Amino acid sequence: MEENTNINSEFEYGSDAIKTLDWKEHIRRRPGMYIGKLGDGSHADDGIYVLLKEVLDNALDEHMMGFGKQIVVEISSEVVSVRDYGRGIPLDKVKDVSSKMNTGGKYDSKAFKKSVGLNGVGIKAVNALSSSFFIQSYRDGMSNSVSYACGEVVSESGLMPTDEPNGTLVQFSPDGTIFKNYAYREELIEPLLKNYVFLNTGLTILLNGRKFHSRNGLVDLLNEYMTTEPLYPIIHLSGADIEVVITHSNQYGEEYYSFVNGQHTTQGGTHLTAFREAATRTIKEFYAKNFEYTDIRNGMVAAISIKVEEPVFESQTKTKLGSKDVGPDGPTIAKFIGDFLKKELDNYLHKNGEVADVMLKKILASEKERKAIAGVTKLARERAKKANLNNRKLRDCRIHYNDTKGDRQDESCIFITEGDSASGSITKIRNVETQAVFSLRGKPLNTYGLTQKVVYENEEFNLLQAALNIEDGIEGLRYNKVIIATDADVDGMHIR
Repeated sequence: MEENTNINSEFEYGSDAIKTLDWKEHIRRRPGMYIGKLGDGSHADDGIYVLLKEVLDNALDEHMMGFGKQIVVEISSEVVSVRDYGRGIPLDKVKDVSSKMNTGGKYDSKAFKKSVGLNGVGIKAVNALSSSFFIQSYRDGMSNSVSYACGEVVSESGLMPTDEPNGTLVQFSPDGTIFKNYAYREELIEPLLKNYVFLNTGLTILLNGRKFHSRNGLVDLLNEYMTTEPLYPIIHLSGADIEVVITHSNQYGEEYYSFVNGQHTTQGGTHLTAFREAATRTIKEFYAKNFEYTDIRNGMVAAISIKVEEPVFESQTKTKLGSKDVGPDGPTIAKFIGDFLKKELDNYLHKNGEVADVMLKKILASEKERKAIAGVTKLARERAKKANLNNRKLRDCRIHYNDTKGDRQDESCIFITEGDSASGSITKIRNVETQAVFSLRGKPLNTYGLTQKVVYENEEFNLLQAALNIEDGIEGLRYNKVIIATDADVDGMHIR
């Protein structure tokens, strides 16, 4: 038999298979590399909001450098317009900064010392992913503008006289062939603009005529986003390149908001880790008691904003800080934040005895409850495990989310039903491979306003907790989706 050395010529790998894309084609083919997911505007992290944010960040950087106190944003169904009143792009570089990759003013830390736009990519991505893009710079009585379509130059104005004050105007329309059926939603834009003004006192942003402004910085931010009342007046500390606010509430767990150079780092990073450690350590040392860190942080609500030179983020969308240092010649972020809190937070607690007393009572209450829960949980786990051996409430499936084998873990789910009749109906039609059913005995317990101890003593909840395998934390969850399947009445709403 003759050997076939050319199995499939269609898949030959030769020099013709190597392609070089120009900057705009690469962005349009691989938009996820630059702006994350695309979406249609129904979620705050959809691509059209990243485009808006990239333009806003440039305007914000001007304000942070001390130029321009107002940014005007206008959004219609098709066109987004952002006008800042900063220095204006150097007129001979308007085309370069909007269409040449790795070109921008933020490589020079003297011009933009603490900027969020670092890679010379953002505005170019907006350009390439827009069906129309227009940029105009006003500088010292002259202007220059360039129009694009999908990153291709359509026209250039050249230098022209103008009566407009200094600054930059950017107008763009996201490409409908990339962002299918998109629509901007003001309710998703508002939190972004609020964060900008909270982090930059003195800045005013107008959105379609609506004014966003903050006088008290991060204090306003905490008052805006806190879901419960603070137990004591918000502690507000600020210094060179750092601002911190801290309080406690009667909620469980911790709640943090972190920012770097005006960028909301929703996934935290090195600065948030350093803050949590330093704040807890400072408080523990102030009281000179051997408190558990978890008791100090239970109920803590805080925000931190720092400014660093040349920050390193873990993605182009800048949601998590990876930097270890505040700048090339500066201390580590951990030392910078630690030294600041050791001095300022310790001083504040010494000067404000009433606040320190309320904080101490909260920590002691958390410690007492944690110890009480430890005893209750141990007994409850033993009861739940015994009951689980013959747990008729749980009709399990074969594939679980925390399985180490198989490729269908993401399909696993559990239906939490109201009563045996409902669970029986779902059980008959479920997929036994991936769908589990747990039957509740009506309304287990109204937990509103109750302590964790009372909740952990509830047998129904313990059985459910054991079924979900979350006694030691959410990491052990056995199902990728938890589906509440109840009647559309008052009892069903209560359970939901």
